[in-house]
Order: sequence, then structure tokens, then C-alpha cells
Amino acid sequence: MADNLSDTLKKLKITAVDKTEDSLEGCLDCLLQALAQNNTETSEKIQASGILQLFASLLTPQSSCKAKVANIIAEVAKNEFMRIPCVDAGLISPLVQLLNSKDQEVLLQTGRALGNICYDSHEGRSAVDQAGGAQIVIDHLRSLCSITDPANEKLLTVFCGMLMNYSNENDSLQAQLINMGVIPTLVKLLGIHCQNAALTEMCLVAFGNLAELESSKEQFASTNIAEELVKLFKKQIEHDKREMIFEVLAPLAENDESMQKLFEGGKGSVFQRVLSWIPSNNHQLQLAGALAIANFARNDANCIHMVDNGIVEKLMDLLDRHVEDGNVTVQHAALSALRNLAIPVINKAKMLSAGVTEAVLKFLKSEMPPVQFKLLGTLRMLIDAQAEAAEQLGKNVKLVERLVEWCEAKDHAGVMGESNRLLSALIRHSKSKDVIKTIVQSGGIKHLVTMATSEHVIMQNEALVALALIAALELGTAEKDLESAKLVQILHRLLADERSAPEIKYNSMVLICALMGSECLHKEVQDLAFLDVVSKLRSHENKSVAQQASLTEQRLTVES
Repeated sequence: MADNLSDTLKKLKITAVDKTEDSLEGCLDCLLQALAQNNTETSEKIQASGILQLFASLLTPQSSCKAKVANIIAEVAKNEFMRIPCVDAGLISPLVQLLNSKDQEVLLQTGRALGNICYDSHEGRSAVDQAGGAQIVIDHLRSLCSITDPANEKLLTVFCGMLMNYSNENDSLQAQLINMGVIPTLVKLLGIHCQNAALTEMCLVAFGNLAELESSKEQFASTNIAEELVKLFKKQIEHDKREMIFEVLAPLAENDESMQKLFEGGKGSVFQRVLSWIPSNNHQLQLAGALAIANFARNDANCIHMVDNGIVEKLMDLLDRHVEDGNVTVQHAALSALRNLAIPVINKAKMLSAGVTEAVLKFLKSEMPPVQFKLLGTLRMLIDAQAEAAEQLGKNVKLVERLVEWCEAKDHAGVMGESNRLLSALIRHSKSKDVIKTIVQSGGIKHLVTMATSEHVIMQNEALVALALIAALELGTAEKDLESAKLVQILHRLLADERSAPEIKYNSMVLICALMGSECLHKEVQDLAFLDVVSKLRSHENKSVAQQASLTEQRLTVES
């Protein structure tokens, strides 16, 4: 084969110049055959022969073998190492010109060639962009959209694939396609060709790429994508396709207009269908359903409607089926949905009385960080301003011990942060001595003190408020732990640091005053000369900080 290929390439060089049509066609057929047998090796030989440079002259509209040449380029461009040589050989401009052809086979092979050259290639994309290839392809999609014969559907699939390769993971090229109006065209394609699996899949992948862009959401909202997706659901038996559909819906659901269109006040057919997936025995359907609920639950009105209409019970049943050796992605998605549903104040008491905390606590033993993270977030949302629930959970020794353990999960920053925040929340919302004692006995104090040094102001503040409650309610129980965690030194540092936010300075001073009731901590405050730092804050631009500085200064002076 190697000798034959070398002969073919030599012959092709001569015939390409002479344009001897019969010999040329024969050589091109031999090349295509060689590529089919061993694409990589043949492509290497084509590159070494210098024949690529001659292909440009064979891609003219007048050339009788232009479709075969485009086919060869499409085949060699499947190899990453051939894409830049194709650009350097000047093939992009004549290929883009061929997109104006009326011949279906020429269009098909040209679309394949350009799509393969663009795949993961900055140089390929840039050359197609400069030659204006994208606009011509979008115009073809619009004009051919309504024709449903198999050959045309194959061409439409290739053109969609070419646009996808052209713009994948490139925000500026995706924005260009959106400005050219590609989204309504793709939605129309989806509606007309929903029976064609390959074209449907290509549309869904293209949607998935474009849906991440903010500018796409308005265009999606102005189309009937919701209705088309519903039609697709009804016809779809492949579960991975259903998952693809929800990958498209997830970013769209963040846009209120798109989300409301799909939700339709809880009466929407998409939403109704989603509800039927939750009790399914198929994990993929369960996952898609839970993900959809989590996305619908991104605004208060939807959350309130869903809780009032029994979605919580469905999600708890689903979780119950996944407690022992359950599917982690389903657990994660169901917990995400419950966390979002728990955000509106009116839903918290309803969800607590429905037994959500008990359902969630069954996953305390999980060793999967994504599940741990969502479990913590759900509990934190549920107890917000719910004193009784916070007290009940805060006295749960197993929970508190697990939180303390997760506070040290340095490999999983999200779990570590959420554990700290839930520990603090249990104290802040319960204001209970029993909860504080449980946390002290479980070794949680040092983590709250460390949390006060977080880079996130909200976490610092939550820690300081919780520590102030500890100092006010159970100082005697906690003083040894506060001392060994070096709380006083940390507070001195927070007050002295000009970068500390006003609320951090304010709450640090409130805490200092509360610590004065402990002999050992009082002595540490005196030794660190807090008066100097606090007196400077009396002239702070924030009135609350300045006022608290005066009060703290008086307290320190009296106690010195």
C-alpha cells in the first residue's frame, strides 16, 4: 500500500497541474481509499508530499472534482496535526467560497471539511471567521430548514456540527452566532426534524454550548423552545437524551423569563412531566426530575407553589429510596432541590413539619463531599430564624460531632465552609445554652474562632455573632477553649487591621466586652493593650463603629 500511495501522490502532483480529469479522479479515489484504510499514516504522507498546497486550485467552482477534494480534506482534518497545515495551505478561503454552491454533495463535503478543520483549532476558527463562513452556513440552515428528505437532513446535521466546532468554548464566536440569529433557526430545526436522532442531538449540543452565554437567554426566551422540548420529551425514549435536554434547561432556567415559560405557574406541561419522573424507577429520570425541580425553585413564587402542592413529600420519598448505597447524583440533585425550596421564609416551617430534617439527617453518614455539601446547605436554610428547629438540631450530638469532623475537611473547602456556617447558625438561631454546651463538648469552639479569620466577611461576621452569644450565655463552659484557640489575639488583629469591614470591627468590640466576665480572658485583653486600638476607632467614619468604640473604651477603662 505504501508504494501505491507514493505513486498516487506523485501522479496526483502531475495531474493536478495538467488538470487531466480522468487521471485526477482516479488518483483522488485512490487517496480516499487509502485514508479509509489508514487515515493517520496516509495523512502524514499527504502532508510530507506537499500536495495540500495544490488542493486549493482544485476547489474552484469550475473544478469537476471539488467534492472529492473537499472529502479528502475532511478526512485528513480528522487528525489534529493536519488542521494548521490545511489553514497554511490556503484551503479555507476556497472552501468557504464552495459554500455558495447549489450542489448538495459539494456542500456536504465542504461543511465536513470546515467543521473538522475548526475542531479544537484556534487557527482554523480564525480563518473561517475571516472568510465569513459562519454567516453563509446559517443562511443555508434557514433556507433548507423545512426540507425533510434524508439527504437534506444529513446536510443540516453537518452544518450544525460545523457551527458547533467553530464556536465551541469560544465566547466571542458564540456571541457572533447569536447576533447572526442562530438560536431561532436551531429551535425551528428542532421542531421540524425532531424525528431525526442525529440532527436532534446536534441541535441539543449546540443549545448547550450557546445557553451558557447571557446574551442567548433573551433569544431563547423569545422562541418556543419550551414547547419543542416538551414534544421531544414525549417522543424520547433514550434517557441520555433527556439528560442532554436538562443540560440545556439548567442555564436557561436561571433566566426568569425562560423559567416562567417552562413553569407556567405549575401548570406547564414540562413541569407536569418532570413531576412524573421523580417517582420513576429509572435513575436517569429521577436525576433529570430532581435537577429540574432545583432549577424551577430559583424564585420564591415557584418555591411556594411547589411546596404547597406536595413536591417536598415526593423529594423525600425519592431520597428515602437512595439512603442505602444510593445513587450519589440523585442524592445530590434531590438535596439541591430541597435546599432551594427552603429559601422562602414561608416554606421553612412547612418543610420542618413535613419531616425534611429527619429525611436529610439520614445522609449524615455519607462520605461523598457533594452530598455532604448539599446536606449542610439544606439544614442551614431550614433553621434560618427557626429557633425550635435550631435548638433541636443543635442538641443532636451525632450531628454536631459530624460537623466538627467536617470542619477539618481541608481537601473540600465547600464542605468545611458549610460545616462552620451551620455550627454558627445553630447557636445564632437557637440562642440556647444547651446547644452551646453540646458544641463545646464536641470540640467545636476552635472552629468558630478560626472562622472569624475567614477571607469571607459574611463568614467572619456569623462567627463573631455566634461567639458573642457563647460569651454572653455560657462563658464559663467555653472560656478554656476560647483561650486555647487564641480568640483575644485574633480580635486584637481584626481591630488593628484597617482592611477589616465595619461590621467586623463592631462585632469584635461587642465580643471583647462580653469576654471581660472571664478572669483569664480579661487578663489577656489587658496584656494586649486593647485601649490603644479601640480609642483610635472612636473617630471611625462608620457611626455604629465609633459609638461601640466609645462604649468599649469605657468598659476597658473601668475594668483595668
